[in-house]
Amino acid sequence: MKLLLFDENLSPRLTEFLADIFPGSIHVSSIGLGNAFDKAVWEYARQNDYMIVTKDADFSELSLLFSFPPKIIWIRRGNCSTKDIGNLLRNNYRAIAELSDNPD
Repeated sequence: MKLLLFDENLSPRLTEFLADIFPGSIHVSSIGLGNAFDKAVWEYARQNDYMIVTKDADFSELSLLFSFPPKIIWIRRGNCSTKDIGNLLRNNYRAIAELSDNPD
């Protein structure tokens, strides 16, 4: 399975919270992309084989323009806690794995 790259609109604590099932995943702030343009984050994910996890619609729009990779996990929830987002990703592990492994 591909690694996850968490966008700046998500907490960096997700990397620790999900390390047992998504080891090696990172947050944009840990690689100097915390305030970067979306296209720079997109390019980093593409070049380093990450899937982007975001609450930002802009990445969905980039995927329409440039296709994939990277694949996008777009969390479409209002205000919720980091724990809620972590549990959402944890509960959808199988679907995320299938998305990651599907070449299409």
